Amino acid sequence: MSTLARRQASSLLPDLWDIFDASWPFGTRHPLHVEDFVEEGSYVLRAELPGLDAAKDIDVSASEGSLTITAQREETKKEQHRSEFRYGSFSRTVSLPSGADTSKISAEYKRGILEVRVPIAAPPEEHKVQIDVQQD
Repeated sequence: MSTLARRQASSLLPDLWDIFDASWPFGTRHPLHVEDFVEEGSYVLRAELPGLDAAKDIDVSASEGSLTITAQREETKKEQHRSEFRYGSFSRTVSLPSGADTSKISAEYKRGILEVRVPIAAPPEEHKVQIDVQQD
């Protein structure tokens, strides 16, 4: 039978993985990992959210050209345990592309991956503006 190594909360140095998953002042590293792309006329955002109940732990909202995913993972306290899971509230906001139709957003949660699809309207045609030249 193995015994679990206990994390030292009072350690002077943070866990190496915590450093890599923390928000960086010079980059976009974030504990809620996402990928996005455009496919078949829709903006698609996929987020890794394993082990959550989509009905009660995950919220997706959109407003003013932004899409926000919020998730909550509750920690269960146990004696003599070690955990590398991240607990608490996680949130990620991304800008939506021009022409995104937020009234028709759909979301699906499968195998720990949340996939959000936002239809994109055809880009508006460029309109050439005539410049009137005034003679002095």
